[in-house]
Amino acid sequence: MLSYQHAYHAGNFADVHKHLTLYAVNNHLLRKKSAITYIDTHAGRGLYPLASKEALKLQEHRKGIEPLWAARKGVSDPLLSEWLSSVARAQPNAAELSLYPGSPWWLSLELREQDALRLCELHPGEHAELDGQTLPEAALRIHGDGLAELERRVPVRTPRLCVLIDPSFERKTEYQEVADSVIYALEKARHAVILIWYPLLPSGAHHTLLDALKASGVRKIWQSELQLREPKTERHGMYGSGMLVVNPPWGLSERMEGAMTEITTLLGGESRFDTRWLVEE
Repeated sequence: MLSYQHAYHAGNFADVHKHLTLYAVNNHLLRKKSAITYIDTHAGRGLYPLASKEALKLQEHRKGIEPLWAARKGVSDPLLSEWLSSVARAQPNAAELSLYPGSPWWLSLELREQDALRLCELHPGEHAELDGQTLPEAALRIHGDGLAELERRVPVRTPRLCVLIDPSFERKTEYQEVADSVIYALEKARHAVILIWYPLLPSGAHHTLLDALKASGVRKIWQSELQLREPKTERHGMYGSGMLVVNPPWGLSERMEGAMTEITTLLGGESRFDTRWLVEE
C-alpha cells in the first residue's frame, strides 16, 4: 500500500516527539569523532511547506509545532530551546514558521565528512520530492523498501550505526515486520542505536511490536509516549505517539522528560508524557 503521504500530517505532535528524540540522540552520538552510518527507512520528503494544500487540509501542525514555535523565545528547557533554534535554521525567514523539517533534514543537519546517510523512501511521489531536496553529498537517496535496505546493509562499514524507523503502520503486518527487521539488524550490529516510532491507536495495535521485541531477547529498550488526549474506544484516529530507542545514550530519559514536560504544558488539554524501560539491560 502506497497511499500514505506525510505532508498531510507534517509538524503534528507526533513529529515533535519523534524529531526531538532523534535530535537528542544524535546530539549525544556526535560527541565522539568515530564515523556513523545513518539509515532512515521511511524518509518522506525532507521539508514540508506548511502552506501547502496537503498541510492545510488537516492543519495538524496547529496542535504540534505551531504553539511551541510561538513560545520559543520564552522556553526554559535547554534541549527544547536548542531544538527550536534548529527548526528556525530550516526557515527561509528565521522569524517565520513556513516549513517543517522532516527526518532527512534533521539527519543532515550536523552530518560530518566521515559519516554516511542512507535515506530510503518507497512511495514514488515522496521519493521524487526527496530527490529534489538540497542535501549533503553523503546523503544517498534510495527509492525502495527501507526495512529491506536496512537488512541488506548491516553490518555497516562505519564503527557506529544509527537507524530511524517510522512507517505509516497502515498495514497491521508492519508492526511485526518492524520487529523482525530490528531483531535481524541487532544480530548483525548489536551496538546499533535504533529509534522506532509507533502510533497510539484505540485498537492497541502497537502491542504487537512491543511484545515481539520484549520476547526477542533484545536488551536496553527505552520507551516514551506522548498522549494528546485520553484513549477512548469509541473514537478513531491517533491519540498519541510512541518512541522506542534501542541502546539509548546515557541521560536521554532525563533530557527528554525535561523538554517534554514543557511541551505538554504548551500543548495543553489532556496531553501528558511518560517514559519507562520496555526492556532493561
